[in-house]
Amino acid sequence: MVLRKTHLYEWHRKRAKMVEFVGWHMPLWYEDTSGIIKEHMAVRESVGIFDVTHMGRFLISGSDAESFLQYVTTNNVKRLKKLGQGHYSVVCNEKGGIKDDITLFKIEDNKYVMVTNAVNREKIYKWFKAKSQDFDVKIEDISDITCMFAVQGPRAQSTLEKLTSDDLSGIKRYWCVLTKLGGYDTIISRSGYTGEDGFEIIMLDVPFSEKEKAVDLWEKILEAGKEYGIKPCGLGARDTLRLEAGMVLYGNDIDENISPLEARLSFVVKFKKGDFIGREALLRQKEEGVKRKRVGLELFGRRVPRHGYEILKGNEKIGYVTSGAFSPILEKGIGLGLVNSEYTQTGEVVQINIRGKFVDAKIVKWPFYDTEKYGYTRKEST
Repeated sequence: MVLRKTHLYEWHRKRAKMVEFVGWHMPLWYEDTSGIIKEHMAVRESVGIFDVTHMGRFLISGSDAESFLQYVTTNNVKRLKKLGQGHYSVVCNEKGGIKDDITLFKIEDNKYVMVTNAVNREKIYKWFKAKSQDFDVKIEDISDITCMFAVQGPRAQSTLEKLTSDDLSGIKRYWCVLTKLGGYDTIISRSGYTGEDGFEIIMLDVPFSEKEKAVDLWEKILEAGKEYGIKPCGLGARDTLRLEAGMVLYGNDIDENISPLEARLSFVVKFKKGDFIGREALLRQKEEGVKRKRVGLELFGRRVPRHGYEILKGNEKIGYVTSGAFSPILEKGIGLGLVNSEYTQTGEVVQINIRGKFVDAKIVKWPFYDTEKYGYTRKEST
């Protein structure tokens, strides 16, 4: 299989350890940053930049755009009344399983931009096309004519403000603006996958043949963040950051056999809005009681849980690890797991089978870090 390349492939290739990720050449970590932990801590303490061009980007427009999105996603699109307003949501199948988790922003009347996971880009596009027959709606995959960066951390705003005349402090979480950044047309949203304050930037009208424009904006952001010690960050830090924040990874923590109620994403499931795909199955699950739920896992010691490892209580298997990593903040192994609902109490001690050794872990709430010191709700100044 020929791997896809982002606009920044050559820039990354010269500086990073490259890996295959869902069909893409992607940087795992950068050689001049001293590795994943340094990149991770740059985001927690100052600012980092990620190339997330591999993710899917759709424009959904037409007189029925709102009603179509109400039908194919679980959150309430009618609440996005003002231009620039957005939210996190889920696309379900008829059985209530998660086809993808997405972000959605209203950029014009009857026009929305949606960001999907890279692995689900083609699947969701085909699903939407199949479900759109009775709606006056246009679905455009703009992934190949745009690129996308994430600038994350407490100094993200200070970094980007050097490159735009817009007042970024006025952008609320999960809102966006269409603006010039470094001289280029962009959609900038206050959102991210790290738990920190930060922004995701969709650079418009930049096909791969004009990739030098993407490199130029990337390098302008790096220069703007130099005084804050900005670091380019790869997939390694992206994963440890999202895991510390308790955010889900598609294919690990959620998939078509796991519902948003099981994944503890019920806050994006709005039953009262009316019909949507998966509603009946989810209502039935809610009424009967959710039999398994996602939990946070904090290990006693530095061992690291991995996807698929068994979780036990005594001799009884009660679930499995969905994601795991070493937490640079806690300096111990952490993870997410799916366990029988009776074992989801915070503080419950369970065992994880790590290559034949049973390691104790306790059930904890996420985010895993102290929210007064880290994350977008932090109280301490940086």
